[in-house]
Amino acid sequence: MNVEEKKVVATMISIYCRSTHHTKNTLCEECDKLLSYAHQRLEKCPFGEEKPTCASCPVHCYKPAMRQKIKEVMRMAGPRMLFLHPIETVKHYYKERKRERDFSKRTKATKK
Repeated sequence: MNVEEKKVVATMISIYCRSTHHTKNTLCEECDKLLSYAHQRLEKCPFGEEKPTCASCPVHCYKPAMRQKIKEVMRMAGPRMLFLHPIETVKHYYKERKRERDFSKRTKATKK
């Protein structure tokens, strides 16, 4: 479940850890815990494969401290992904935009 999401999160955390904590091929303990937590949250996501981006999701399943940390990681690593992993980045953004549109259509339809 959410295999692509897990790959993207792992890549972003790896970029963040390399840049911020100056690690080489492994994650530091803090980033490893964040990655495990993110994977755990993705596994338990009530929306499954059709989940919207976390920013537009009506359910915030991260603890506040972890949510702040993952935001920090995404702000730092997101722009760098375009240069370091351009194909994966374009695929990810395309899928996310498509999911957001589909998700917002369904939520609007259920409100009526």
